[in-house]
Amino acid sequence: MSVLTDTGMLDLGDQQLEYRWVGPRPADAPTCVLLHEGLGSAGLWGDFLDRLAAATGLGVLAYSRAGYGASSTISLPRPLNYMEREAINVLPRLLHAIGFQRGLLIGHSDGASIATIYAGNVEDHRIAGLVLMAPHFFVEDSGLEAIARARDAYERGDLRPRLARWHKDVDAAFRGWNGAWLDPAFRTWDITDALAYIRVPIAILQGIDDQYGTRRQLEVAEEECYCPVEVTLMQGVQHTPHREATEETLRAIADFTRRVLGNERDARE
Repeated sequence: MSVLTDTGMLDLGDQQLEYRWVGPRPADAPTCVLLHEGLGSAGLWGDFLDRLAAATGLGVLAYSRAGYGASSTISLPRPLNYMEREAINVLPRLLHAIGFQRGLLIGHSDGASIATIYAGNVEDHRIAGLVLMAPHFFVEDSGLEAIARARDAYERGDLRPRLARWHKDVDAAFRGWNGAWLDPAFRTWDITDALAYIRVPIAILQGIDDQYGTRRQLEVAEEECYCPVEVTLMQGVQHTPHREATEETLRAIADFTRRVLGNERDARE
């Protein structure tokens, strides 16, 4: 397998996925794989990749799912089980394509849900832990209200041109996410069953003022998981801990990675 460059496209056959990579490759250190939110992309992580690599000493990879960033576009509407499809059908192929050997999945919002589904359904001993930022395990009315407000901002405000900077097919990116969540049939979406099957430590970072999810999401994780669950509640933070409280987020993730990967990192250094 050839060594990947710092930026490029991953060829998964049916999808071409944009990626960014900072730091050592899998042969030299464990890898943090970043899974973006419902409107995110590899580019929207900004310099968080560089700062996370510096804070942990690990390799950090971010990619844009199909329909986002410069990746292959999608047909609308997205299937309502799009997160399950990503976790079960796409993520294993992506990990193979990058030569993943050991590391963590770090997901934000939809990305945290995808990481949860993967760890709860795929027996992958290479995964040492999960970092879930503002995760969703089930649908809440307050979250749907915030998603409806996002639709209004997209259709009548400035959200569309702001997102168009990051997505080559901005309508696919926005409507694929927004349309699925606001579909009445999506109200029954629930992945709490996956939590009971996760066998690695989990760190959850949640803004106290998160407009897309309440503390009940965290309580469910603590109730359903048999694995260790560490919760960090962040004052004055809404839905994006890594942007609103970057230093606190980096410290929490770096401390977590040292605990779950410490011996392996020491052995490689």
